[in-house]
Amino acid sequence: MSTPPKVPFAEQLLARLPATPDVYAHKVDFVRGAVLLLQFDGAAYRSASFLDDRVLGPTTKGGWAGLDAVAAAAQRVQAARPLHFIFHTGHVGSTLLSRLLEEAGGVLALREPLPLRSLAEAQDVLGQPESLLSDQQFAGALDLFLRLWSRGYEATRAVVVKATSSTGRLAPLLLGRQAGSRAVYLNLRAEPYLATLLAGANSPLDLRGHGPLRIRRLQARTAVPLQPLHALSLGELAAMSWLSETCCQHDALRLCPGRVLAVDFDALLGEVAPQLGRVLAHFGLPADADLLARLARSPVLGQYSKAPEHAYTPALRADTLRESRRVNAAEIARGLAYLERIAAADAALASAMAATTS
Repeated sequence: MSTPPKVPFAEQLLARLPATPDVYAHKVDFVRGAVLLLQFDGAAYRSASFLDDRVLGPTTKGGWAGLDAVAAAAQRVQAARPLHFIFHTGHVGSTLLSRLLEEAGGVLALREPLPLRSLAEAQDVLGQPESLLSDQQFAGALDLFLRLWSRGYEATRAVVVKATSSTGRLAPLLLGRQAGSRAVYLNLRAEPYLATLLAGANSPLDLRGHGPLRIRRLQARTAVPLQPLHALSLGELAAMSWLSETCCQHDALRLCPGRVLAVDFDALLGEVAPQLGRVLAHFGLPADADLLARLARSPVLGQYSKAPEHAYTPALRADTLRESRRVNAAEIARGLAYLERIAAADAALASAMAATTS
């Protein structure tokens, strides 16, 4: 008797895709029309601070499958769970909130899935000559990943996708495609945001790396000519970044009334139990007093959420901000003055700033 031909591993994963999140759609390549599928499990999701290429290692098993085949498999997704989102303006505790929701139980947290970035980039050029996707193809790809992200385990009550800060511009579109989805938008007021960004050793790289996209999006909102990136001091660059992302939050709150909950990170740290109660209730998850008290004592609050092996307490954060305000006082002042100039010149941007600081 002849031995049956071995089924390629990507095909094995594709067959399991509709039934379990243990097959993770890690990356989409619109040029090749393909999706990279990985063998995953619950422990891998919990340990991953970022669902980007840092989850790949020598023992990772996976393979590429055709985008059309993945879309067909996604149509057969079984037992989809409610799908919610955490959007944020960057460096405002989104990973911490995601981990606290995991601690609450019943939440499968997906932190910064790469396809969300690819979808945001594809959406930016829709209708332009350089777009690889038609409007219909883009909508199909969006629905594909929304279906895949909604898969849960037996104990999963809801799936919560934590976006990257740069994909917050997709919030209204994502919520518009998912009638039952809700979102939290984490933020900080401008001054503590500037103090936070300027305290980081890697902040210049982060701010300059994201600067071109952020300033293009900001300039598209205003007739006021913005200073070019090369003319901005580091504090002004941080302020421009805050304003660009804050405008995305303002859009989400305005376009999706009742479905987006704004949460100030300082308020969350100051009142963990009541603020988490608001978030859990917004997502339709249980939030009794005992659970909230337990979460307020969670070891997660004493860890650096993006690298839990390192300690980082609210008290240490407060010390870091005090030192940043001392060392970076001049740049913080330049950043705040930059925001004041823009607010004086553009009433709509002033309104977006005021909505965050009120």
